[in-house]
Amino acid sequence: MRIGIDLGGTKIEAVALSRAGEEIARRRVATPRDYAASLDAIAGLVRELDRAADEAGTVGVGIPGTLVPETGLVKNANSVWLNGRSLGSDLEQRLDRPVRLMNDANCFALSEATDGAAAGAHVVFGVILGTGVGGGIVVDGRCLLGANLIAGEWGHNPLPWPGAEEWPGPPCYCGKRGCVEAWLSGPAFERDHAEHTGLTLSGREIVRAAAGGDPGAAATLARYQDRLGRTLASLINVLDPDVVVLGGGMSNIPGLPDAAHALLPRYLFAAGADADPVATRVVHAVHGDASGVRGAAWLWPASDA
Repeated sequence: MRIGIDLGGTKIEAVALSRAGEEIARRRVATPRDYAASLDAIAGLVRELDRAADEAGTVGVGIPGTLVPETGLVKNANSVWLNGRSLGSDLEQRLDRPVRLMNDANCFALSEATDGAAAGAHVVFGVILGTGVGGGIVVDGRCLLGANLIAGEWGHNPLPWPGAEEWPGPPCYCGKRGCVEAWLSGPAFERDHAEHTGLTLSGREIVRAAAGGDPGAAATLARYQDRLGRTLASLINVLDPDVVVLGGGMSNIPGLPDAAHALLPRYLFAAGADADPVATRVVHAVHGDASGVRGAAWLWPASDA
């Protein structure tokens, strides 16, 4: 039995999966904004799932940051009380078993590559389009971390092929301007609409208005689709994955994967009238919001679970 933990900024979600990937039980609690209390909350969830499955499961944890292999310390977590802490070893002491940690975007990609929309694919890029923009890469069922532990952080590349009206781009929290995240996150989508129409609407309201024939909202959605197509083309030019899986709140825009895929020939290297069709599939996540917690559970291979 596998246990996956998704350690989010507002909630901690836990799931127990059978060896075949079937869900046995699921639990959720609010995230304490305190390190020791977070450890206690995770330990409590694991014990609940152990009892529900009547066995002690392996434990994988998706975190909003990165674990430094040399030190075992967490860095770059937006849940700042985790930074500089030995989260893995501290959890192992509380749970009396090994624990595996991984960035939550990597867990999302691993979930979809294991038994989701990209099951069986050789190279998978998992894209999270939400309050921020993140991503993870899975090659032959294993997360690719990179030498600097930032593989998949496409949200902090500049928007490719910017038009004159897009330069230099809005400021990003990372300190630069024009990052993909500053164009494709949910708040960026709403900001772009307000700047072009003078109307402050939620993302859902914009999408609903576009479906209803509102020209301003339709134009906002078209700009978003084009920017996503550009960024995915730039990504494919470098990584050339078999599948790109879209997740996060913005991925729920109806038809977004198909719209982005249709735009790829406009930007992809060697694409054009005489080029072969784009082989990379762009798909929506099968497991939706559950992909992160399921991916954490899949950090342990079948032989260990």
